Amino acid sequence: MYGPLNVNPLKSKGGKTGSWRTLLRPHYLHKNCIACRMCLMICPEGCVQGKEKNAFTVDYNFCKGCGLCADICPKQDIEMVPEEAKEEEK
Repeated sequence: MYGPLNVNPLKSKGGKTGSWRTLLRPHYLHKNCIACRMCLMICPEGCVQGKEKNAFTVDYNFCKGCGLCADICPKQDIEMVPEEAKEEEK
């Protein structure tokens, strides 16, 4: 069982750990979210934000791409996508 971890990312330039993210990053589908906040609690970097259904986001400056948020989501509303896909969403 996972315990709640509330860690805020560093706010300095050196704290931006997203630059060495794995080859995948989380993408929130915003379709089936029930706002259970499990993704927010499991994130080791504290880079998930949101309070309402289908409104959760990730600060990619700090996300390492570990995939814990996607693994724990009970509604499978988070998928891990290749890093280069971020250019297509803009």
